[in-house]
Amino acid sequence: MKKLFLLAALPVAATSAVACSSGAPSTPDAGAPIVDLRADNNRNGTIDWNDPTEDANEDSWDQTHGAIFLANIDDDQNACPKTSGNTLLSDVVLPQCNDAADTIINGDADLLDLAPLGTAPWPGAPDGTTGSITVDTASASMIHLFIMRNGAMTFFDWQNGDVLSTDEVRAGATLAIEATDIVRDPNVWNGYTTVTYAIGSVSDVVKMRVAPVVTRHHLANEEKIFVTAYSDDEGSIAMRSSLYSDMAGTGEGDGGVLDPTPSNVTEINGDQAYGDDYPYDDQWTQDFFEVGYMSMPIANNQQHVIDVYIRSANIYSTSATNPLREAGKVVFTLFRGPDAAGIQQYDTSSDPNMDSLNSFGNLETIPPYSLNGQNYPLGRLFRGSIPSFHPDASFEKMMEAQLVQPPVYMDTSWLEVGHVDETTSFVKTSTPRGWTMLVNDPTMAKQMLQDQSTAGNGSVVMFAGKEWLDDNDDVTPADITIDGVLADNDVMTQSDTAAAAIAGQIQTIEQATGLTDADIIHVPFLHEPVMGLSLAYQPGTVNALYYAQDTFAAPDPHGPIINGVDIFKDQLETALAAINIKVVWVEDWDLYHRLSGEVHCGTNSKRGLLDGEQWWTSGYD
Repeated sequence: MKKLFLLAALPVAATSAVACSSGAPSTPDAGAPIVDLRADNNRNGTIDWNDPTEDANEDSWDQTHGAIFLANIDDDQNACPKTSGNTLLSDVVLPQCNDAADTIINGDADLLDLAPLGTAPWPGAPDGTTGSITVDTASASMIHLFIMRNGAMTFFDWQNGDVLSTDEVRAGATLAIEATDIVRDPNVWNGYTTVTYAIGSVSDVVKMRVAPVVTRHHLANEEKIFVTAYSDDEGSIAMRSSLYSDMAGTGEGDGGVLDPTPSNVTEINGDQAYGDDYPYDDQWTQDFFEVGYMSMPIANNQQHVIDVYIRSANIYSTSATNPLREAGKVVFTLFRGPDAAGIQQYDTSSDPNMDSLNSFGNLETIPPYSLNGQNYPLGRLFRGSIPSFHPDASFEKMMEAQLVQPPVYMDTSWLEVGHVDETTSFVKTSTPRGWTMLVNDPTMAKQMLQDQSTAGNGSVVMFAGKEWLDDNDDVTPADITIDGVLADNDVMTQSDTAAAAIAGQIQTIEQATGLTDADIIHVPFLHEPVMGLSLAYQPGTVNALYYAQDTFAAPDPHGPIINGVDIFKDQLETALAAINIKVVWVEDWDLYHRLSGEVHCGTNSKRGLLDGEQWWTSGYD
């Protein structure tokens, strides 16, 4: 609030990036100092000089008011280098380039990433009057200010003595603000800044908050699907062939002939994306990046959005300059650009035995809900993590520091890969909650096979024509009868163990969300022991790509065919048809299932915002 003189002032001149409302309030007494700093406190995307809500309680921030600004870490002119010669830049160097790494405006598009500030005119300011614009000490290293001078936005270097001149005090100044990074550790910076305008002993302040990084959930429509492509790999071709034919509506993918790549699919070129040292490195498209966003209000009840591509914290090397999983460089080399940022956060001292938990099959988002008077309008982060078996602590701290999606952690320590997507998924429903959870049920799978054996079908083959691949790349036939599976003590025992562990996961989720058993759709597949841990023995049909709000692209289970029907396909198709979701079957055995993953592990997506979604009204401040 004003320390002196609560009078409206003339509007600050508008720019393409810093829009201000019009109005012509009366000129105050020329002898009285006018010290009035404004930001978009009422969140309508403009600075309103005649609207009292723009000025009220501007020195505080909550879900009803308070100005917002962005970490301007995209690359609006595609100027950031990716290579030095023919070599990709290192993990240390790649993140250093973005639009906030300098103190210039990187083209007209960069202006749109800045949040507006303005000072009211004081026409009667005496000769020699100057005004200071400063930022609080705690956030000063994270903030850039800019000012309109000579028709262009230029850096306002308040830390080295830059001030408003007498003419700027008299006319009012048009300013803008950016953050140089997101919040990573609240003990270093909590994301808030207080900007102060002062003339002599009279001052005015506004409090602002940098936008958090928000992850996406399955109720949001996908805008882009990603898949890694290997041009000569039969497993890659088979997976993409079946997926693309489903997307094209032909349903004719035969595992060998590719439909044209759908317009909403981006293929990551696995043949050459990561350099000569990694010619065949990473088909796990879900795992090495995640897509979130940050946004601020703009005019007409719209939002300006910067997509944020998050790199996984997988430590794959002892190299000081390139310790991270090589495939994750795509967040900088492929995705960073206009309104698209790349970020990474990692600790090289993290326990390598827990590294799989850093892959993003282990970072999902529970859709929005309310429980016991607490609202989660942006959903909640969902990860496998317990005190003794957890992802990179510095990365977890960064995600928790965003505040708006309080995490739910569940135990995945018993799984060989350790990801939440191995046993759970979420889909949209027409219920008041709006979504439900799919969960793996090994007991159901066992019972289905026992029922068929009892019915005289024990000799029917599963996994017909498929092959297992061992650590030496030797293949063995995967064909096995129903009775053969039921007689496999390792599979039966591990499936019982998995069922008990999954019951614990369900309890965690039900307590966190209010889901009941009646809300859950059970998805049957068995488990097998691998290195003392648990892995899907059958293709894990819960581990799927959910797209178009009505399509669940699941791995082909290659189950037993009874009366012309795969019993495991029939089960899932029937269960999801009840909530108006169709199942399409994707061939993922060779490149994914037998290598410890499934369709979801091999795909990724960028999703939009829900209608009316505004992170700043979430209530987490």
